[in-house]
Amino acid sequence: MNIDIELAAGIAPGNNLGSDDIPSSPCSDSVDIEELGKCRPDIFANGWVEIGFCISVLGSVMVAEFLVSGFSVLLPVLIEDIGIDPNQRTWPVTVFSLVTGSLLLPFGRLTDMFGGFPVYLGGLVWLMLWTIVGGFNRNLPMVLVTRALQGIGAAAFLPAGTTLLGTTYRPGPRKNTVFSLYGGCAPLGFFSGIIVAGLTGEFVYWGWFFWIASMLLAVLCTLTFFCVPRERKRGDWSSMDWWGCLTSTCSFSLLIYAITDASHVAGNWASPRIFITYILGLIALAAFAYVEGWVATSPLLPFGLFTIKNIGPLFLALFFVCGSFSIYLFYTSFYIQTVLEVQPLLAAVWFAPMAAGGIIIALVGGITLHRLPGTMLLVLSGTGLVLCSFLFALIPENPNYWAWVFPAMVCSTIGIDIGFNVSSIFITTNVPKNQQGLAGACINGLSYLGISLFLGWADFAVASESNNGLGESYKVAFWLAAGCGAVVILLVLGFIRIGRARSDFTVEEKAQQQAPDPETEELMSDTTTDTSE
Repeated sequence: MNIDIELAAGIAPGNNLGSDDIPSSPCSDSVDIEELGKCRPDIFANGWVEIGFCISVLGSVMVAEFLVSGFSVLLPVLIEDIGIDPNQRTWPVTVFSLVTGSLLLPFGRLTDMFGGFPVYLGGLVWLMLWTIVGGFNRNLPMVLVTRALQGIGAAAFLPAGTTLLGTTYRPGPRKNTVFSLYGGCAPLGFFSGIIVAGLTGEFVYWGWFFWIASMLLAVLCTLTFFCVPRERKRGDWSSMDWWGCLTSTCSFSLLIYAITDASHVAGNWASPRIFITYILGLIALAAFAYVEGWVATSPLLPFGLFTIKNIGPLFLALFFVCGSFSIYLFYTSFYIQTVLEVQPLLAAVWFAPMAAGGIIIALVGGITLHRLPGTMLLVLSGTGLVLCSFLFALIPENPNYWAWVFPAMVCSTIGIDIGFNVSSIFITTNVPKNQQGLAGACINGLSYLGISLFLGWADFAVASESNNGLGESYKVAFWLAAGCGAVVILLVLGFIRIGRARSDFTVEEKAQQQAPDPETEELMSDTTTDTSE
């Protein structure tokens, strides 16, 4: 049986998977399915190559969050220095997430067509170049263009990075640990962006924020070149779903534009510009659904994906998880700095429990994810999101940090990290290797589109309550975030049943096991013929 499992996993029988390398592998000459889930993949020459691979992929999500959070802190300095109208502050922040979220599905398809390495490295290099240019911005149009072009790079390497992790690691504790670290790097990158932006904006020229990010990207590009496996794939451009690319990009862009800008124009939703844009977005979304279901021969988002048990409700739950967290994070930073009047650098320190909690949960995740049911963990995630939003919705005028802010930061980390980790591991484990790019696009797409859409709705809700004062209007956003967290709990309890993330066979191995043996099939055919005669 052990030899059969080794063959199914693509390992030569009796092969010791790097027992002499650093870090050491737990595998031995006799490999069972539990041990396979703990082993270092034999695609890595040694443990140091695996470490370089993990630093590259985990560092990429850190840089993406770094550029999102830090830019929000840097924006007031940018507005003053280059003369941007403060009423136009929304789009410089939103355009990065808008472009990234809109292009994730096309880049996910490119990843499945050509492999993770070229798309991943190309995205990092592209982002590095336009991040360098971002340090020389001198007017609003240039800011918008550079931020949009940076979003293209993130749209390329995020699904490709998830693909590299999903195809390299098989189900088991090792995959759980790496994916937990991947999710934990997001709040760490977010916190780092706030710190670096605060320091550069206050003590040096603000352009150093972008140039520091470009230096980090240069390191990641070097590690990628030497440590990331290069899967050989010859993509066929004829299999690209061009109509799906067009309709998906148009629908997401138009809908997010309408929702984001509705609270900033005269007449709000009654404005013809907003109303018409929103209707066109819905039409484009309907066209995308029609193309994917009935026109495209190789759709970007095949409906067959939703035949996987639990995946539809899980997609929706992840969408609300990211939406709830984005509202909490965005308005918490503004509430702390504008209502509580905390200085930017001290405010960044207040977010430290979120970064530390992300790393702790990541380390603990590798131990617990294969021991506790995913359903239980997702309920815990939703509960964390509800509690962190409740704390800020009810916070007094002069709060004690340890009684209100600290537990809120801890709960928010529990909410986003556990929810993202469980969802990512389940999705990548239950999708075949040739659709890992699609899986990565869905995971990151739900995150970025959730951020953009829910922040747009929250912005509209806050603007509608602006007459009650800044603090009270922000609390409306926190109630909305708490409601999104409650929706996550209801979705999980009603529709999602996920077990423990234990060591298991891959999708391909399960299919191979279920396929009938040719000799047995021939024997059964002969027996049937003899009986009929």
